[in-house]
Amino acid sequence: MDGAQPGGNTYLIRPNYQHKFKPSVVKECIRDILREQLSGIQYNPEEVPVLSRSLADCIKNKLKDLGLDRYKLVVQVVIGEQRGEGVKMAARCFWDADTDSHAQDIFINDSLFCVAAAFGSYFY
Repeated sequence: MDGAQPGGNTYLIRPNYQHKFKPSVVKECIRDILREQLSGIQYNPEEVPVLSRSLADCIKNKLKDLGLDRYKLVVQVVIGEQRGEGVKMAARCFWDADTDSHAQDIFINDSLFCVAAAFGSYFY
């Protein structure tokens, strides 16, 4: 006996295709949520902390519905006042390029900008 569990190997080191983090699908989810939640919203610095947390939770919950069960998800949302000034943002990660990925989208109106990024790291 080789010590294998009945029913096959339970140690997955790579997700099958249907459960893989797909950046294009994740970006579409982020875009839908940002448009739905931010259309017509005016920048208010007192409401930004609650709004950014709410958006991050909403994005994370929608991504969980995609079946990314073995992924550790990190969602970052930044909201700022639209003044016509430039903003630079960067992120660095150390991960497995075969299984892990990220997606982001930007929402801009006359009053505010919002950058939302989701990072998926496969849990071996």
